[in-house]
Amino acid sequence: MELSAAPLIYVMIFVAVLVIVEGLYLTVFGKSISLNNRVSRRLALLEKSGSREKVLEQLRKEMSQHLKARGIPLYSVLATKAQKANIAFSPPQLLMIMAGLSVFSFIGLTYGTEAAPAVRILIAVGMGVGGVFVWVSNKAKKRMDLLDEQLPDAVELMVRSLRVGHPFSSAINIVAKEVADPLGTEFGLIADEAAYGREISEALKEFAERMDNQDLRFLAVAVTIQQTSGGNLAEILHGLSQVIRARFKLFRRVRTITAEAKWSGMFLSAFPLVAMVVIQIIKPDYYDEVKDTPVFIPTALIVGVLLLINVIFMKIMVNIKV
Repeated sequence: MELSAAPLIYVMIFVAVLVIVEGLYLTVFGKSISLNNRVSRRLALLEKSGSREKVLEQLRKEMSQHLKARGIPLYSVLATKAQKANIAFSPPQLLMIMAGLSVFSFIGLTYGTEAAPAVRILIAVGMGVGGVFVWVSNKAKKRMDLLDEQLPDAVELMVRSLRVGHPFSSAINIVAKEVADPLGTEFGLIADEAAYGREISEALKEFAERMDNQDLRFLAVAVTIQQTSGGNLAEILHGLSQVIRARFKLFRRVRTITAEAKWSGMFLSAFPLVAMVVIQIIKPDYYDEVKDTPVFIPTALIVGVLLLINVIFMKIMVNIKV
């Protein structure tokens, strides 16, 4: 029985694309760019440069560059996720990486497969662009999940600081020093902006909108109301921390309950593609009798569209919002 290695080569090249992006990211920006480090990236940059103004300028640029680049053709699809992931690569750099990975994929496909040049070009571009998109999406999901997990503890830390007599700006600073990334650097940026005269409530609102996070919006509104109407901010934040923690527990519970449905949806969506790959490996000539017929390409396109619709509807069905 003749086995075909072409499908495995496609998978290996795509995995290599993901590994190259991650390796390049860590090489350029160092380990401090990783999430949940004991020392936040802001503190690492301050230790390295010693200039608070330069670090503030660099972090502000990184945290706003992707949304400002939404006008670049095709980049708008990636901009929101890159912003949430806080990718330190600039938009032009990400586009260059996509182009470089597409060339890398084309070379790999040229040496590893016998596909037609037009097919190799199309698949290579898909791997280069798709690999970066998958990498950014994974970074964004991990960062947002970790931010949701850190937020209740950060608010509790602010409550304890306020109760012992610290002003709110000092409480923000304590969170920036004691909490790991992503909240450590984000609150450090807010503390630095407050030191240069910006209202903390405005900085919190911008942070909440940039992350599109409901709990952060609650925090920004609570601080704004206290600054305009007065009241015991420690008690307000204590109640808010309990609400955020309860919401987080509810999300975790819903995620646990719906895990089976999500995995079933993923399995049903991936099974046709996996079956096709296995068929191509075990019996490469399986479609030889029909691939030259005039209806083969239209039928294949229809099947591809139906598979795409299936993936979209499966994702909608298992995406339960609370």
